Amino acid sequence: MRTVLNLMTDFHDHSRFDALVETVVADIGEALSAAIAARGQAVLAVSGGTTPLAVYRQLSCYPLDWGLVTIVLVDERWVEPGLKGSNESVVRSAMLKNAASLARFIGLKTPHGHPKAAEDAVNERLQILSRPLDVVVLGMGSDGHTASWFPHADGLDFALNENAPMAVAITAERSQITGPFTERMTLSRAALKGARLTVMLLKGQDKRETWVRAVNPGPVEEMPVRALLNDPAIDVIVHWAPDDETGAPT
Repeated sequence: MRTVLNLMTDFHDHSRFDALVETVVADIGEALSAAIAARGQAVLAVSGGTTPLAVYRQLSCYPLDWGLVTIVLVDERWVEPGLKGSNESVVRSAMLKNAASLARFIGLKTPHGHPKAAEDAVNERLQILSRPLDVVVLGMGSDGHTASWFPHADGLDFALNENAPMAVAITAERSQITGPFTERMTLSRAALKGARLTVMLLKGQDKRETWVRAVNPGPVEEMPVRALLNDPAIDVIVHWAPDDETGAPT
């Protein structure tokens, strides 16, 4: 298990959010370009939420052969694309445009009535992805979740199991963070192992405080992001910035 000190050396503190965006876009673009040069293709796994949208918008203009890139969601709420809460809709709107409009996109929602019934179909859909993944973009909630690994969720143990398939169904406990969207499909911890670049984007003082709690010892089921941060097969680079335009923490 990695120590708190080792984890903190991967923490990048930006004085402004636009500086974070510029750095992360460059890092992701370079990683995708290197993957294409080495293997003729690249896989980019992306999360929803508001924090990464500025990164996706700028990344959509990054000069590389986007026709050789496959974009896949890290997790999805069990709602149809186009409806409120859909990560697919948010990512398509922010990123599947400009040069990146040529990329292949793989969503995690199927016509099944609930995610558990869709696990086999989604995992079959993901079989085309080369592994390990080239780039993974993650966030973290103030409850200590990442992807859709929510505290005490039904399916959490399976999602964190080293032998889990790429995609796993999750039913979260309803909270202010989940809202009504408790049924989810998420990439598993096993799916993220060995990723060539894994970045976690954090914004605001509350996320910084959550990070401090997460890197200290405690039960994984209470802050599932700990499973990620303490996995020696997943190197996470964390980028934090304040959420105001002056650079002062709020």
